[in-house]
Amino acid sequence: MESPKTTRPTSTTTSARCATCCASSATTRASALSTDADPLAPHALAASELQALLAAERAGEPFLAFKDADGRLGLFRPSGQTLTVGRRPETDLPIAWDSEVSGLHAELQGIAGEWTIVDDGLSTNGTFVNGRRVAGRLRLRDGDRVRVGRTILAYRAGRAVTVEATAAAGEPGAAQPLTATQRKVLIVLCRPYRDGGTFTSPPTNQQIADELFLSVEAVKMHLRTLFGKFELADLPQNEKRTRLAECVLQFGAISRHELG
Repeated sequence: MESPKTTRPTSTTTSARCATCCASSATTRASALSTDADPLAPHALAASELQALLAAERAGEPFLAFKDADGRLGLFRPSGQTLTVGRRPETDLPIAWDSEVSGLHAELQGIAGEWTIVDDGLSTNGTFVNGRRVAGRLRLRDGDRVRVGRTILAYRAGRAVTVEATAAAGEPGAAQPLTATQRKVLIVLCRPYRDGGTFTSPPTNQQIADELFLSVEAVKMHLRTLFGKFELADLPQNEKRTRLAECVLQFGAISRHELG
């Protein structure tokens, strides 16, 4: 498959390179993409695609990975300041195969060595990062999953210098130390949210206990402590676990890399 760049007129943004990595010619892929079709899912890549992915990671530059209309891996390397994403062929990252993507769906903006995704009403169906709808501009972090229409764009930051999230005054749990066991409990609790699934449910106490070889009572004790640390103790019982996972990931108490 030829890079979309080769069909686009020269402009100030054409330095962004979009390359689609072809799999074995004998392999037929399904063209339908579901909302959880992660382009970097384990064991989902052909050998040639894996080689291209490793080469992109070794280059150390930020990129977005996605599956094209034929289910093949595509890699988009943003450069410049403002790039467009949409179904129109004139956009810098055209997603022409996805009918749920707007003609001009969103923008990628490069600021001080980092990339943000912008959707301030451009799209009809919205832009989502890790399952949350973008309202305005949102900074992308390594491992984030951006969903436009039915297409998932996996963001890799390369060797860009990153800084930890700024802790707002009084931010719950931001400066709270965690014990080794509490970290393990949180990793198991947050793992289903790693790829930003919209309808994800947290694991049960029994599931956490089974994975960590703890008793259910021990898991409950650790969760009660964690609810207190993140100031969630007053929430309804059926909301605490989901909100805890959201807070942990939002405040960076557990990194996505730790989720495996």
